[in-house]
Amino acid sequence: MNPLKHRRTRLVAVLGTLLLTVGIALPASAATTYEPITGTGSTWSQNAIDQWKSNVATNYGMQVNYTGVGSSAGRRDFIQGTVDFAVSEIPFQARPEDGSAPEVSPRGYAYMPIVAGGTAFMYHLVIGGKRVTNLRLSGEVITKIFSGAIRNWNDRAIQADNPGLAMPDKAIVPIVRSDGSGTTAQFTLWMSKQYPNLWTTGMTSQFPTPPNGKAQSGSAQVAGYVAQGYGEGAITYVEYSYALEAGFPVAKVLNAADYYIEPTASSVAVALLKARINTDPASADYLTQILDGVYNNADPRTYPLSSYSYVIVPTEVRPDVAPVFTTAKGATLGAFASYFLCEGQQQAPDLGYSPLPMNLVLAGFDQIRRIPGAGSANVDPNSCNNPTFKPGDSPDKNQLALTAHQPAACDKRGPAQCTTGTAGAREETPVSGKGGGGAATGGAGAAADGSAAGGAATGDPAAAAAEAAAGGAGGAVYDENGNLISDGGSTVAGAAIASPFTVGDNGWGWEESVMLGAVLLLLAAVALPPYLSQRLRRAEATAGSSSSGVKR
Repeated sequence: MNPLKHRRTRLVAVLGTLLLTVGIALPASAATTYEPITGTGSTWSQNAIDQWKSNVATNYGMQVNYTGVGSSAGRRDFIQGTVDFAVSEIPFQARPEDGSAPEVSPRGYAYMPIVAGGTAFMYHLVIGGKRVTNLRLSGEVITKIFSGAIRNWNDRAIQADNPGLAMPDKAIVPIVRSDGSGTTAQFTLWMSKQYPNLWTTGMTSQFPTPPNGKAQSGSAQVAGYVAQGYGEGAITYVEYSYALEAGFPVAKVLNAADYYIEPTASSVAVALLKARINTDPASADYLTQILDGVYNNADPRTYPLSSYSYVIVPTEVRPDVAPVFTTAKGATLGAFASYFLCEGQQQAPDLGYSPLPMNLVLAGFDQIRRIPGAGSANVDPNSCNNPTFKPGDSPDKNQLALTAHQPAACDKRGPAQCTTGTAGAREETPVSGKGGGGAATGGAGAAADGSAAGGAATGDPAAAAAEAAAGGAGGAVYDENGNLISDGGSTVAGAAIASPFTVGDNGWGWEESVMLGAVLLLLAAVALPPYLSQRLRRAEATAGSSSSGVKR
């Protein structure tokens, strides 16, 4: 993003924040009283939930207590009735891999999408006294590292992924989860689907510690180990948010289109366009995800380990299940769910996640309606301030995916390697290997249907040829920031080229003016009545003192 556009975008964001502060804080003072609710579970989702519960406490006086104890423990807590809701990356398990009893809830429940994101590979590596920030890894190499087949950073397979780096002769220390983890389940499911000959354990929530590996409990702990000075040489799997928070890089992962991609909000949004969802309301696994299409999504913008997490909510009041879940608690849970499906998703990219698309939000609204006592919660998509859709959009459209840029040419597998850093470590890594390097500043826009567009703009001949074959030759041209310069009057794969949907591309526009006017009107509505009232009282006092001195 160019600096001018960035300043305009930040200005609009500030104005939007003022608008929300004035518009949300005032009704809260009039105030609905919310019964406190408690939940446990996923650490993968915890950074988002912690932010959201802070927001609703400030803006609505709503008390949401949440503890990240791992998905497995959260599901157990829900079954035992010690919490009002749980958060997990996987549904209840009929056959837990540890041989424990089947996970059967004594009360009715529903799965509701809560936040999407990418399971990332945070690492700590130094070459020539410089921290490496641009590591690239194929899925096969990742699987071999975490299964113990590759144990040194200068392995030829890792070197092949990283032609721009002279990989050091240093032992790899894989850091895995010691607790039952939904992150582990998602990661091992991906390995079992993509590399069954290398990963033969299947999906598991309990990761077997690999040779030279170490196990830590919770996402914060695995990320914290890697970030320490003694963590040099270590690599772990963790939600992208934790690498951002720690100021550390993540590996770009090779996708089916032969590009190494970082798990940004947009790359996750593109990937999840190929997710399939169990849409049978009668199924026990209604709304759970099927990710095979995500793993092999041929769109070059895709991050292959993309998924979303669920909140498990009660759908009935059972006085015999402690604690007693009441309709009063249901009102709080419904209001909180409405908040995180809509307004809360605005913060998802900054927190290291990807906002939920409309189809999942609509499915979430259906689940809110099933929560006892949640009848007053907002379930109107037209008043849902979610960044992935606008009023009038169809459920299969995702604004974030529509505007996702194409990867840079140096992210393509080959002799060049982007030097630009990732996640929380954006500093460049100098070329030290035999391959070339380049900054990952290129990238084109996308076709209106979310398909790849603008291969020529990335400098990649193969992508340009593919675009021409799809009918896009001589089509859209973008600048280095992904801004549409010319659409050439063409279409890509039969769909019109869409310019990026951003605020203020062409200077100060009507959106900014309306936002500013709304803020000024709201501020006037708040500030003027007390001011005018004070002036009126003074005038009355003056009039009274004047009249008292008049002779009758």
